Amino acid sequence: MAIASGMHPAERLRGLKSLKLQGKTIVLGVTGSIAATESVKLAHELIRHGADVYAVLTRSATEILHPNALQYATGHPVVTQITGSMEYLEMCGRDGKADLLLIAPCTSNTISKIAQGIDDTTVTTYAANALGSGIPILVAPAAHESMMDNPAVAANVRRLQELRIELLEAKHEEEKAKMADVETIVAHVIRRLGPKDLVDMRVLVVAGSTVEPIDDVRVVTNRSTGGTGIELAKVAFEHGANVELWLGRHETPVPPWLPFKAFETTADLVSMAEKADADVCVVPAAVSDFTPAKKQPGKIPSRDGVLSLDLQPTPKVLNRFRKGAKKALVGFKAEARVSEADLKARAMALVKEADVDFVVANDISKVKGDTTSITIFDRKGRSETFEGSKALAAERVWRAILHGVRG
Repeated sequence: MAIASGMHPAERLRGLKSLKLQGKTIVLGVTGSIAATESVKLAHELIRHGADVYAVLTRSATEILHPNALQYATGHPVVTQITGSMEYLEMCGRDGKADLLLIAPCTSNTISKIAQGIDDTTVTTYAANALGSGIPILVAPAAHESMMDNPAVAANVRRLQELRIELLEAKHEEEKAKMADVETIVAHVIRRLGPKDLVDMRVLVVAGSTVEPIDDVRVVTNRSTGGTGIELAKVAFEHGANVELWLGRHETPVPPWLPFKAFETTADLVSMAEKADADVCVVPAAVSDFTPAKKQPGKIPSRDGVLSLDLQPTPKVLNRFRKGAKKALVGFKAEARVSEADLKARAMALVKEADVDFVVANDISKVKGDTTSITIFDRKGRSETFEGSKALAAERVWRAILHGVRG
């Protein structure tokens, strides 16, 4: 695609990461916290997912961040005072263009003003109108912990929640309630403005690989980055699900907004599986098929020549999730260099063996970095194939779970 030489820098970023916010207009309200310095990065990240961002700064915020910085970041004039143009009505009035008012950072002062219906700054004017127009509001607090622990402020936080304003959890560090990470804020924006087709759905994703100890230092394991499972959990979160992630050994970093429970051995996972309780269980975990018959205490000397391992089969885990998966159980089958007919035969064997509703089969010889090749099978053997990024593959898997396989 040719890029016009006169194009604003913000336009060059639009949609570079995804189109999850394409067509969405977001008003970014910035108040007088030192975290205002993060708002340029936040605006850019929203634009990378396709959003159109308009910034509004309080007078206190302009003493920390110059409006020109956000005009550069968004490509739009920045509102620093209310004028006769009534920009707040254009964005947050009854027929306003805004899909979301995001206040980040939001001081305890602004939290309290919005909660009590006080309107004496640019950002509170936008909030007052958004509340009256039904435009969703997302707030990322930033303050000293002593301020947030003030009983009056705590009461005002509860009042915002009663008004259906969503507050993001602050990071509690160095006696401060710091604004959530940019990545966390963007994930919640996508969740709030996304398709919401998994709202109220309880989802369990089991990812990464098990490790079976040989001694206190060495393990037997499978190749797995955990990337596919983490993407499946991220997509479920973005679509509104209540997500629980169980994670074994992994290489792919986990986003800060996605908490997880760790497991190590297949025995650990078997024990956890008995307690699984979700609407949908998705299990891309690479579970070891074999474990050393006996773990050696300490570290086996490496200078004693040949070491023979006596490996015994581990118990099958997937079928143990069947009872806890109320609506759907999704298994995964990793193969290497097999024909389409063999891939289908092995997938259908897994359907029968573990009583799963879907099998996502992949040829690991086609997995390179962030790209993968998957074929999704349902119980009847219908299938659809996808090659591309793990993020888009995760979207395809969830589409199949929700709407069936189209093949």
